[in-house]
Amino acid sequence: MKQLNRIKIVLVEKNKTAKWLSEQVGRNVTSVSRWCTNEIQPPLKTFVQIAEKLDVKLTSLFND
Repeated sequence: MKQLNRIKIVLVEKNKTAKWLSEQVGRNVTSVSRWCTNEIQPPLKTFVQIAEKLDVKLTSLFND
């Protein structure tokens, strides 16, 4: 399966965990884990929150 988002990669680059991200965006760890494996995608609004919390450009969360 093609990886649509880079959330997991950016978390590793920023030394953050899925648990940390789940607390930051107010979602459960299971949902965040599924985002990280590209099993499901978060809503665009959540992608914006993730980018803000990780201090990255929104586009860096997506593969070309």
